[in-house]
Amino acid sequence: MKKIILLGAAVLALTPALAQQAAPSGDVPAKFQPPQTANDYVKREVMIPMRDGVKLYTVIVIPKGAQNAPIVLTRTPYNASARANRMDSPNMLSMLPLADEGFVKGGYIRVYQDVRGKYKSEGDYVVTRPPVGPLNPTTTDHTTDAWDTIDWLVNKANLPESNGRVGMIGSSYEGFTVVMALLKPHPALKVAAPESPMIDGWMGDDWFHYGAFRLANIGWIASQTGYKGKGDDPATGIYDNYEEFRRIGGAAEWAKRSGFDQLPAWQRMVQHPAYDAFWQGQALDKMLAANPSNVPTLWEQGLWDQEDMYGAIHAWEALRAAGKTGNNWLVMGPWRHSQVNREGRELGPLKWRTDTAAQFRDDMVLPLFDQYLKDGPAYTPPAATIYNTAEDRWQRFASWPAACEAGCAKPLTPIYLSEAGGLGFAKGAGGGDSYLSDPAKPVPHLSRPVNFDDGRWGDWLVSDQRHVDGRPDVMTYQTPVLTKAVTVSGVPWAEIFAKTTGTDGDFVVKLIDVYPDEAPGGGKMGGYQLAVSLDIFRGRYRDSFADPKPIPAGQVQRYKFRLPAVNHVFQPGHRIMVQVQSSLFPLYDRNPQTYVPNIFLAKSSDYKPATITLMRGGAQASAVWLPVVE
Repeated sequence: MKKIILLGAAVLALTPALAQQAAPSGDVPAKFQPPQTANDYVKREVMIPMRDGVKLYTVIVIPKGAQNAPIVLTRTPYNASARANRMDSPNMLSMLPLADEGFVKGGYIRVYQDVRGKYKSEGDYVVTRPPVGPLNPTTTDHTTDAWDTIDWLVNKANLPESNGRVGMIGSSYEGFTVVMALLKPHPALKVAAPESPMIDGWMGDDWFHYGAFRLANIGWIASQTGYKGKGDDPATGIYDNYEEFRRIGGAAEWAKRSGFDQLPAWQRMVQHPAYDAFWQGQALDKMLAANPSNVPTLWEQGLWDQEDMYGAIHAWEALRAAGKTGNNWLVMGPWRHSQVNREGRELGPLKWRTDTAAQFRDDMVLPLFDQYLKDGPAYTPPAATIYNTAEDRWQRFASWPAACEAGCAKPLTPIYLSEAGGLGFAKGAGGGDSYLSDPAKPVPHLSRPVNFDDGRWGDWLVSDQRHVDGRPDVMTYQTPVLTKAVTVSGVPWAEIFAKTTGTDGDFVVKLIDVYPDEAPGGGKMGGYQLAVSLDIFRGRYRDSFADPKPIPAGQVQRYKFRLPAVNHVFQPGHRIMVQVQSSLFPLYDRNPQTYVPNIFLAKSSDYKPATITLMRGGAQASAVWLPVVE
């Protein structure tokens, strides 16, 4: 009892002292910094000032103890903090993304930056902000922001560990920011690698393909511009996007019901359905050709890129036409969009002998960056490095393509639609094949149900086209079984002669490799219909992309358009197939088939069935012009 009394007295004596201490204001300090002594890198987060006073959030990761190290910069709208942190780790190799492993091993300083207006950067965000000029009355764009960022990075007072040389790399939107930096490059920008860059959003990158609008990207506009940080698409309660878009109607109606009509980026899209000054004024391939840089540039594009298949090759072609062949090189691999930053061992059902994406990064990108950022060893890529998608190997070309429309060693070779579903290199009998295109029953781009989040989006271009072969609104033409190989390497062109009972309409043309009926081992590739090139064309633009016109009902018209590049061998035992249809839904919006000034604003009553007749033989022989080579 005596001990208890003494203990109680001691506690009472302590109580006034405890009472004198201030009550806690919270358990989260103003700044908490865990120890980084175990890290093999130093990570800095800085706000780099631009010329207009806006500051851009930038993550800089430096190998510990680095001196005279080169810099690799990526400017992104996709959260620089997350992009620079694959996982929490004291090891730089583990922390940075897979695609950075070569740079880490090479001792590079890695920099990621939020573009203005996104995530932790200040300023206003504009989707693919156009260059300063008629479409951008401010004094800043991605060109000036890249310049100001590089200027800050190479200042020894800011980054004493660097050697003052910078390379830029990035895919998709990040590739777009690389290209913008090339319009007026900072002297310290020594090398660049735009991967699947957004170059022309109307002609064939994200937003349109020859005038047909990509419905899949409406949700991207909302998630990207509805919030400064990450945003999600609104829930609709409908799993099948095919049914969702078909039920609601036109794209503008869908946007209205989803609230997207509040977004300035969507409003601009609706205001510019044709290839007018708005789109022409931000076509970067034309701008690059008018003002080519001397920066060594490696242009990358996936042969099955489901998002940005247009930009890289057109920019490379434009620069080549401008005489800039010595510092611009093209690489096209067997990849979906941005797969170069991941593993490249397979794509859908297609399997490759090795990691083709790692080969690109290790054998092409890194040697080029080492050459210009670290003084070697010397490395000069071939003019074009294209994967042969049938023979599973890289091919390197001093000049490419060998066959093309004009200026090549060999002209294109037509393969003609023929009677009874035939296809051949000689014209068949004259005539026509008709089908009913009904907007109420559009041809799906994938087997239903179609959901853009079901895991098939990245691989849909290599999906088996048998899911539509046999539909009455899909016209199929194929050769007999090949007895010798047919090699195509270059850019095919579709030339369709057709008439319609409507006053507008779309044409989808697919070049397909049909596998033998039975695959070795009985695999699912038996009879597989692999599209090696396909695209869509909106008929109102047959004469002018800027000045659309109704199609005269019942009169044969010519629809000629370029298809995506190929480097493929149709092997003996296979067949060559061409499919023609008038919808690819819900990837692309439906054409009402009744001419209206703006398809975004089409009413339900405008959507009408139309009978399309494909002409074959004679002076109006529909064909696909192939880059056939030896």
